[in-house]
Amino acid sequence: MLRFGDAGDSDSADLESSPKRAFETHSAHASDTRNTHNERKSQSAEVFAQTCKWLDEYFSAKIPNFTPPLAICTSAFRQSVWEILLSIPYGETMTYGEIAQILARQRGKAKMSARAVGTAVGHNPISLIIPCHRVIGSNNSLTGYAAGVDKKEYLLKLEGIL
Repeated sequence: MLRFGDAGDSDSADLESSPKRAFETHSAHASDTRNTHNERKSQSAEVFAQTCKWLDEYFSAKIPNFTPPLAICTSAFRQSVWEILLSIPYGETMTYGEIAQILARQRGKAKMSARAVGTAVGHNPISLIIPCHRVIGSNNSLTGYAAGVDKKEYLLKLEGIL
């Protein structure tokens, strides 16, 4: 038996009993796959274009008025932290402790760990668009940045913070 699609797929066809049905099913599946691939390719090109525009504006010392579409699989905690990072305005900073306080309020807790926030910030895979460079230590120090503290300093100067 030759099957097209998943083993449990209702569109699976048995070549021995119905070659025509198998061909029709395969043709329809191939067409759907091409359409899906073309749609994804088009969406990827659009996301790439938006990201390039965002980067051009940012490095021209302009404030991008949009965020490119982001699709990141992560834990709920990290997502909460990264959403707060996205809310930090261009040209402003926030401390790890301040982010921890916001999270604690959001979750109805007395307090949250600034270290846990730091760990989530450190796992940010899109560190420029999700602006972890705007997060500083409690004494206004430029603590940790995956790309290096010198890059963090450059970005903060670009935004007029330093």
